[in-house]
Amino acid sequence: MELKPGLSALVTGGASGIGKALCLALAKKGVFVTIVDFSEEKGKEVAGLAEKECAEFHSGLEFPVVMFIRCDVSNTGELKAAFEKHCVTYGGLDICINSAGIGDIVPFHNDRTDGSKSWRHVVNVNLVAVIDCTRLAIQAMQTAQKPGVIINLGSSSGLYPMYTGPIYSATKGGVVMFTRSLARFKHQGIRINVLCPEYVQTDLAEKAIGSYIDRFGGYVPMELVVEGAFELIRDESKAGSCLWITNRRGLEYWPTPAEEAKYLLRSSKTHKKSLVTVPMDLQVPHSFEKVVVHTLSHNFRSATRIVRTELRLPLKPDHVLLKVIYAGVNASDVNFSSGRYFSGNGKDITSLLPLDSGFEAVGIIAAIGDAVRNLKIGMPAAIMTFGGYAEFVMVPSKHILPVAKPDPEVLAMLTSGLTASIALEKAAQMESGKVVLVTAAAGATGQFAVQLAKLAGNTVIATCGGYEKAKLLKDLGVDRVIDYKVEDIKSILKKEFPKGTDIVYESVGGEMFDICLNALAVYGRLVVIGMISQYQGEHGWKPRNYTGICEKLLAKSQTVAGFFLIQYAHLWQEHLDRLVNLFSSGKLKIGIDPKQFVGLHSVADAVEYLHSGKSAGKVVVCVDPTYALQPAKL
Repeated sequence: MELKPGLSALVTGGASGIGKALCLALAKKGVFVTIVDFSEEKGKEVAGLAEKECAEFHSGLEFPVVMFIRCDVSNTGELKAAFEKHCVTYGGLDICINSAGIGDIVPFHNDRTDGSKSWRHVVNVNLVAVIDCTRLAIQAMQTAQKPGVIINLGSSSGLYPMYTGPIYSATKGGVVMFTRSLARFKHQGIRINVLCPEYVQTDLAEKAIGSYIDRFGGYVPMELVVEGAFELIRDESKAGSCLWITNRRGLEYWPTPAEEAKYLLRSSKTHKKSLVTVPMDLQVPHSFEKVVVHTLSHNFRSATRIVRTELRLPLKPDHVLLKVIYAGVNASDVNFSSGRYFSGNGKDITSLLPLDSGFEAVGIIAAIGDAVRNLKIGMPAAIMTFGGYAEFVMVPSKHILPVAKPDPEVLAMLTSGLTASIALEKAAQMESGKVVLVTAAAGATGQFAVQLAKLAGNTVIATCGGYEKAKLLKDLGVDRVIDYKVEDIKSILKKEFPKGTDIVYESVGGEMFDICLNALAVYGRLVVIGMISQYQGEHGWKPRNYTGICEKLLAKSQTVAGFFLIQYAHLWQEHLDRLVNLFSSGKLKIGIDPKQFVGLHSVADAVEYLHSGKSAGKVVVCVDPTYALQPAKL
């Protein structure tokens, strides 16, 4: 749901803490807000602040843009009246946020009462009232026959024990499971999600022990909580979702797909589909070969060499040994070999040598440590960590991404596909109905970006060099392909798209970055995912100066956002599953460059080929040529 002026929201517990922050944030978007709270003084104060924000979007209305309703959320009659007044005033309900909550009033083990004013009251406010509000919100949305979003405020204490507040923890755990069990309402156009932040600096949280909060990295910024709530409102794919918010990991959906797989039962059809016959002997050798960086240089060939290393068994308890079948080649391999991804001066970085190279690989699990659960020998898996250019790689089990088959198509979905999927969603905040420009679009990640942008309902422009690449992009559904070898990109954009482009997915850098920035529309967002044109050369990657960039961005309220995939690791499995589903259903095509590179000795050739500008699609190295390549059937 796009947050826009004219929508209406009802927020319980809206007079303080997270509820207050959400009321003001919604009002700043022009959303009509009803603040429901027990405190009349605080409620009217917040209503006044929200009214000033919302009034900037509306004038001359015959109804208030913001209302405050005093209500005890544990009183069903008062709650029902509040919902009815909201719906009568605003003609329905688009967003409901159930934020009202209180903490344990009396230590549970010391409570000698019947609980009516202590633990039982906490249960009534934190859990029973949330159930009641959700029920009333669903009824309101069903009556109006309009789609809507309900967000229940849980807590991280609903995901793991809170020893200082067992009743509070119990109620929040109930809110989490109650909400997740309502995912089926998405079929009626009603999405119900739960937000679970760790400690936020509110009146309630300040009652907790300071040292206890410090153990969790301090208070979570309120801005991050608001960002999480808005993500759950906007993302149409989220229904029955639980968003966990921490200082340590940012926004992360809980449970992960891997955790969810532990209790979800697959149909026999799905189970058979994922079985893989492995035509190889999985006996673990005493040693294996890998490509390492032995000296820092932007020239990948001179910086690397193949070494044989001993394979020490048994594995560490929490580790997995992956037999690599295919490794992916990336433009940033030369940045890694030159030490660009490591902090410190040259001497400091040199002390780290040798470095295992290669960012991604797919293969078969060959061995597991004693403490590893839910992973088995023979399972196909992927990794996205250093060491992919190797016959075997040993990693902690948390780095293993289960996949359907160890195929090149899956490999392409890793760094290349995930970069496109996550960057367009998070950094570009892509919506439908926009003009999206993708540079180097025939490359490994560009092919994903153009298709995902089209699937989202956008007009897509793509740049490339050469007839064959242009033809590939047209076959992928691109609306306007600009072949820079025969056309001038700058002139075409100015003539055919005079209003500019809303989103740019930029991976070339240099002069191309300048062209894209100048072609950006008002409110446009340019996402930098790389600068391939600047990676090679006699002196390697050198930073450029972009004079006047601040003035340009300010003049048109534009945004330039950087995107580095490793900082979004918590979303990898979720987005990988999405890409697999799109590919399996025939909605996504994956291009693998036809030039074959076999064996570790061909890695340097593959890296140089990628930087030659001749590649189209994902460049792949087949590390194990004895693997019988079969058509991908994900």
